[in-house]
Amino acid sequence: MNTKFHKVNTKKMKIFSYNVNGIRAAMTKGLVNWLEVESPDIICLQETKASPEQIDLLTFETMGYSHYWYSAKKKGYSGVAIFSKIKPKAISMGMNIGKYDDEGRILMADFHDFTLLSIYFPSGTTGDIRQKFKMQFLHDLSLYIKKLLKEKPNLVLSGDYNICHKPIDINFPNKHTKMSGFLPEEREWMDSFLALGFIDSFREFNSKPDQYSWWSYRAGSRAKNLGWRIDYHMVSIPLRSKLVNAGIMQKVNHSDHCPVWVELDFK
Repeated sequence: MNTKFHKVNTKKMKIFSYNVNGIRAAMTKGLVNWLEVESPDIICLQETKASPEQIDLLTFETMGYSHYWYSAKKKGYSGVAIFSKIKPKAISMGMNIGKYDDEGRILMADFHDFTLLSIYFPSGTTGDIRQKFKMQFLHDLSLYIKKLLKEKPNLVLSGDYNICHKPIDINFPNKHTKMSGFLPEEREWMDSFLALGFIDSFREFNSKPDQYSWWSYRAGSRAKNLGWRIDYHMVSIPLRSKLVNAGIMQKVNHSDHCPVWVELDFK
């Protein structure tokens, strides 16, 4: 493995998050070349749908990335990863709840100045059973993060939350109030989650509408920008002063999502 990492105390840091909807498929659509050009310090991946032995890892290692994976037990399903040019102090998998951990939904990396989680929230779009599963996950995650904040107050929670928080975050909001991802109870959970002590980093810098990170493959949704903003970097309040910028890379197209990024400065 390539060991030419940035120093752990690198001051300015750019973190990407990207639901790749299958890393092997995304690699056939130019993911590797794009990543080589953008060269973020860290990229959190969701919905990898692969285990590391199925990937040409040398491709990423030659760019200077160490890589950490948490794959679902079910082949070709879910899964998260973190690729980092900065060597983490420690890596932790899951939140010690089997039904979520079996689906490979949370991967945590401790760095010198902060702790980063790559999280893939469940979707409830396939019916009542999975919606109930999603709501239980949201409840249990809040408990887990509330406890984690006491140990690690500098948190960055990056990933696909599968929730649009506010009407500005979804196209034609009045049409989606009964759809998983924009249900009142999901949006209320997002309010309560932020109240634990988090900042929606993107909205610190951008208050414009039509800023989306996911589009359905149906009916030319992406070309019409009929999207949803469901990918976030939630940053704990102690890191507010470290925020430099955040954005959404809507033109990047290797998936039905696009990457979102946040930049922090630990000077």
